[in-house]
Amino acid sequence: MGIEALKKIKAKHFAPIYLLLGTEAFLMKEIRDSIIEHALDEEEHDFNLSFYDMEEQPVDIAIEDAETLPFMGERRVVVLSNPFFLTAEKSKSKVEHNTDRFLAYIQEAAPYTIFVIQASYEKLDERKKVVKQLKKQAEVIEVQPLGERDLKTWMKEKAMQNGADLSDAAAEELLKIAGVNLSVLSQEINKMAMYIGVSEPEISVDTVKLLAAKSIEHSVFELIEKMVHRRVDEALELFYDLVRNNEEPIKLHALIANQFRLLYQVKDLSEQGYSQQKMAGILRVHPYRVKLASQQGRYFERAELMKMVDDLAEADYLMKSGKIDKQLAMEMLLIKLAPVK
Repeated sequence: MGIEALKKIKAKHFAPIYLLLGTEAFLMKEIRDSIIEHALDEEEHDFNLSFYDMEEQPVDIAIEDAETLPFMGERRVVVLSNPFFLTAEKSKSKVEHNTDRFLAYIQEAAPYTIFVIQASYEKLDERKKVVKQLKKQAEVIEVQPLGERDLKTWMKEKAMQNGADLSDAAAEELLKIAGVNLSVLSQEINKMAMYIGVSEPEISVDTVKLLAAKSIEHSVFELIEKMVHRRVDEALELFYDLVRNNEEPIKLHALIANQFRLLYQVKDLSEQGYSQQKMAGILRVHPYRVKLASQQGRYFERAELMKMVDDLAEADYLMKSGKIDKQLAMEMLLIKLAPVK
């Protein structure tokens, strides 16, 4: 997560080049904005802050800017985004880049410029000379999706920035309700910190339950949780609430089907001895989702889950072909999917 690098940034100990590498867009923006905030005064932004999109502009222009002395300030910040020429991916962009000049700049960066490269990719092409040199010379900060432990640490730090404490139980509850999107979590924590004000030092589970906006994915998780524990009447009531809030039955079906497929996949991989982290990588979902799926999946045998996936596929066909009313099909499905003890 680049915690040490962030500490240096806040202490104004800057690297000449930063490579922000990974797919967690919110975290990447947070780090980039932190560099800008601590490197430049706000009134310097018009003169000494520049952004370049490599899918629209050649890298030469950004380098010329980086080599230009700052105006009325000590530093210049140049930010590059979408550097596709550092990857093995093919781009539709017709912009040609002088990678030799870029390589030369990396080897001898301007001492008065902070060069920030936002590489929103899982990985770069390590075979390229420019990538090897960049990783050697730059301060590399990984911004991949956070694991559960780092995610909770990030949430607690976000609460502290807003003058509040976030209990472990409250963090767990907020993840269940709001999901793992950092932008959503940041908004929710800000809202709760404002709500408790200075009268209460801690964001509690009760505060989370009172204020957190429930995502449709969480409602589906709750619905399945009720089915797992054979509370079919409560599952149906939740389904009716969602329909009354104009949620389309076919959309709800798709979300339930996705969750049951995940339960089956996690069950299957777990029985093969895979760890939660490894399963998350194979299934390309957040490790926290794997954890929750593992908790729900223990109430089912693998064969039961396979049968449920088949039942969901049949219901999908019946609804989309118009052979049965969509709401009735969902009611029958919810009753059918509830496990029998």
